[in-house]
Amino acid sequence: MGNNLLEQANRLKEQVIAWRRDFHQHPELSFEEVRTSQAVAKHLQNLGLEVQTGVGRTGVVGVLRGKEPGPTIALRADMDALPMQDQKNVAYQSTVPGKMHACGHDAHTSIVMGAAQFLTQVMPPQKGNIKFIFQPAEEGGGGARVMMDDGVLQNPKVDAIAGLHVFPAVPTGSITAVKGVGCAAADFIGMKIMGKGGHAAHPHTAVDSITVTAQVITALQHIASRQVDPLDSVVITIGTINGGAANNIIAQEVSLTGTVRTLNPALREQMPGKIEQVIKGVTEAMGATYEFTYEMGYPSIINDDQMVELVLQTADQVLGQGKWSLVKPSMGGEDFSYYTHEVPGVFFRLGVGNPEKNTTYPLHHPLFDVDEDALPIGIALLSATALNYLNRNTDGQ
Repeated sequence: MGNNLLEQANRLKEQVIAWRRDFHQHPELSFEEVRTSQAVAKHLQNLGLEVQTGVGRTGVVGVLRGKEPGPTIALRADMDALPMQDQKNVAYQSTVPGKMHACGHDAHTSIVMGAAQFLTQVMPPQKGNIKFIFQPAEEGGGGARVMMDDGVLQNPKVDAIAGLHVFPAVPTGSITAVKGVGCAAADFIGMKIMGKGGHAAHPHTAVDSITVTAQVITALQHIASRQVDPLDSVVITIGTINGGAANNIIAQEVSLTGTVRTLNPALREQMPGKIEQVIKGVTEAMGATYEFTYEMGYPSIINDDQMVELVLQTADQVLGQGKWSLVKPSMGGEDFSYYTHEVPGVFFRLGVGNPEKNTTYPLHHPLFDVDEDALPIGIALLSATALNYLNRNTDGQ
């Protein structure tokens, strides 16, 4: 099936590139994916699939049923863009100021559209079902959770799920995967440090919120270095600081926001208390007060070992031996994680890095792009993974 499948997937290359470039030129932010979802729904309807729109607000679901009953595997793509300016000098540059597909969701959507066409017209399943999930709002909106609340894993009930993410640090033609915990839980913190304003020339009459804030930021890093087992990973990053009005005024207050990333669920539960303890101790010692909020974001992806093995074996079939590697978890966040807490799942990285095509810029970079030769590879891998799953789980039925 392998080489032949990739060869047939390559016949869709011109079409899938056209889809991807169209989406790239017309990016839409979280829960604004109206144009994108309309294009997806039209394509799925033209294929004759069962199609639902408005799932999770702007999501689309298509169902391909085999000739005989069996389990259901889902293939997921995310559709939303980022609020960034596209700085690439290419014909398909974003036409929307301040919006850009800088994380490859245009490629993900096009790949799963291609997989839907391939699995419908070229290699339809004999037993079982394949559900195609086109999800809004991965970039912070938790679109996976919203779609799940709308029943995306039901009717038919999803027994397993697979997804991919383009990755410029991986060369085109290869993939990487992680067994077990695949990425970090991504949580968010906000705080306000409140001192006492005054004249910059008389600091003894005030409580300098900026100085206190500096101490808080420094002290927070001691959590990772001195309060957490070195074998457990944790990242505490302060991303924004806002305070002060003039160079000769001691600021009354400073506001900060940041993110906390953990791999260990038990450690994740401890982080709000550890962080607030540090903030409380520093501010009290320096005569300031504080406000603190901690927002739980996406949980960690939990890759099912058997599903990972399925993808790696499929990669051997489709790409040939030696085209995959197992790697360490990422400290990035991904709302595919919500699915993996409900059904066995696998999320792997599809290589799109090619220095000759300037596709090695990292995710969320204004020059981010993908090697479009990888698009049919993604189609072949997802399609073969779905078929292999159904074949293995319907034997003897």
